[in-house]
Amino acid sequence: MALRGRWSNIFRLGIKELWSLWRDPAMLFLIVYTTTLAVYSAGMAQPETLHHVPIAIVDEDDSALSQRIATAFYAPQFTRPAMITMREVDPGLDAGRFTLVLHIPAHFQRDVLAGRVPQVQLNIDATRMGQAFAANGAVQQIVQLEVAEFVQRDRTVAAQPIELTVRSRFNPALNPAWFGSLMELINIVTMLSIILTGAALIREREHGTVEHLLVMPVTPGEIMLAKVWAMALVVLVATWVSLTAVIRWAIGVPIEGSVPLFLLGATLHLFATTSMGIFMATVARSMPQFGLLMVLVMMPLQMLSGGVTPRESMPLWVQYGMALAPTTHFTELAQAILYRGAGWAVVWPSLVWLLGIGAVLFSLALARFRKTIARMA
Repeated sequence: MALRGRWSNIFRLGIKELWSLWRDPAMLFLIVYTTTLAVYSAGMAQPETLHHVPIAIVDEDDSALSQRIATAFYAPQFTRPAMITMREVDPGLDAGRFTLVLHIPAHFQRDVLAGRVPQVQLNIDATRMGQAFAANGAVQQIVQLEVAEFVQRDRTVAAQPIELTVRSRFNPALNPAWFGSLMELINIVTMLSIILTGAALIREREHGTVEHLLVMPVTPGEIMLAKVWAMALVVLVATWVSLTAVIRWAIGVPIEGSVPLFLLGATLHLFATTSMGIFMATVARSMPQFGLLMVLVMMPLQMLSGGVTPRESMPLWVQYGMALAPTTHFTELAQAILYRGAGWAVVWPSLVWLLGIGAVLFSLALARFRKTIARMA
């Protein structure tokens, strides 16, 4: 009976947390925005993708070869090339009307046919870093292919002594939207879980409702478990909706592995991060302090978890240190399931790590929470 009463307290306190969240329009907006528009924009607005890059051409040769090069730039990678003069180059780049300006000098075709090496200048607005880096190689390849075909009257490539066959697994078209949207969702799961649990505790402290809980027949562990399951449930449902409606349907990213297995890993990850949010809320005295603490915690968790840069490329001390962070194992688990279709046999070590880290963080947060309540009492 005592055990049943404890579970009943945890359930009812969790329902109270859900009602409190429902009455908080700012938090509801944060949940909806981050799991829909933020995920969609992260997938569809990749800067390294060549999509409608504004280009202009200064054609001082006005020959068949220069016109052939001009017509080789077309949508969707490039906009229709604007034909400008040399005096319009700097003003166009300064105003941001063009990312690329290709300058074809006079007598270009004549020099090519004579076997000389004429110089073609490519001016790039390097402040648009992603497009500039990708467009540099693309423009060089286009110009070289068009010149070679014009001279040889054929686009055939000389036979090589070996043949390299490239096979891009899990993302054959190298579509950055597949990576960007899923990694944004993984980061949002961590961010939302910490914010929601931390804000819930700080809100109760600011409104004075923690004192009301102290006079009720509930323990600090029951209060904390109620916050953990309620906020974790909200984030888990939002994650499933975002994965299904935004990533799979709206963006068109194929999900290779088991969604229930991914949600199981997300549940264990939420157990760890919600505990982390409660611990941070006991350290911070107000929401502004909690926000500053979030910046200090979230940046290393996101940047060093392996989602942005492979962990193998990091220094050994960073790899060993981040092995204690739940985001490292959740990122590894999520990428294995969603990208590569991995099953239980592959991801079970990550699940065990998440369970162990979550238990440690929950214990630390509970101890800190009890001390905080004791001081308030």
